[in-house]
Amino acid sequence: MRTVFRSRLAGDFAGFLSFKRALGYSYRRAEFTLRAFDRFLVQQADSTGYDRLGERMLSWLGRSAGRKPRSAACELVVLRQLHTFLQRRACRGLHDLSWPQIPATSTYVPHVFTKAEVRELLRLTETLGRPPFRRILYRMLLLVLYCTGLRFGEATRLRLRDVDLTRGILFILPSKGRSRWVPYHPSLGREIRRYLVVRTSFAPGCTGPDAPFFLGQSGRALRTKAASHTVRRLLRIAGFKPAAGRVGPRPYDMRHAFAVHRLTRWYRAGVDLHARLPWLSAYMGHDDLLGTEAYLTATPELLSLAGDRFRRRLIAQPERCR
Repeated sequence: MRTVFRSRLAGDFAGFLSFKRALGYSYRRAEFTLRAFDRFLVQQADSTGYDRLGERMLSWLGRSAGRKPRSAACELVVLRQLHTFLQRRACRGLHDLSWPQIPATSTYVPHVFTKAEVRELLRLTETLGRPPFRRILYRMLLLVLYCTGLRFGEATRLRLRDVDLTRGILFILPSKGRSRWVPYHPSLGREIRRYLVVRTSFAPGCTGPDAPFFLGQSGRALRTKAASHTVRRLLRIAGFKPAAGRVGPRPYDMRHAFAVHRLTRWYRAGVDLHARLPWLSAYMGHDDLLGTEAYLTATPELLSLAGDRFRRRLIAQPERCR
């Protein structure tokens, strides 16, 4: 990325970025933060020196309410590091700052798609434009995400060799430090076979074992960003997500829906959840149950099932529930 800063402090920003990268940090996301803050300074006619820089930093950090806490906390870290860097360079007029305490814990509540909502999204794939292959492509992508709980990037990185139709399993390339096998239901297998027939017709020259399972319009691997953009558009068409902004359900919430629906089915079946939860954790690619816990959102249906189970146990064994 070619970085061009335009404020009066452009040289300081460029020097700070070079300093961090000389230490071995990629600092790519932080670069976007610096560029955004630089644009903010350009808009401030009176921000021509160091004397008001701290004031401008605090003003920019509090520029909009309702932002994601993690995003705001990451920006705070970058500006604090920049401020420290400038202090060590003994920039005249730069004052000490009392930095705000910004919680880094996300307050976002995942949207757990209902079965009816998933069916609506599958129906809306029929409205996608040319080429017609896009329709079955995104139908297949949504089914894989919902039926297996894969991370979005894990799904788009699948190769043909990773899909074992005979044994009904997917091989997931190393993600967050580990690879794994993911079995899938025969009903998904039938959808995969149907997809592969159309895929072969769409790209007959892209059938080698290392060829991507999901193909974009160009006949190359479907990019995660493009796939996420299309799924978000489907969410907006369905009315699940507002027409603009970063609020409402996300494509990644399909993974949350998978986890909650699996737990709900286990509750209905009356299985031992303490024995089964490690299975779910391994299936989803987590090292332990703490990673899986973030996906187990309490829905009204799940709470009702849990309450019914506790009530039955209380009636059957009252002395053990005291």
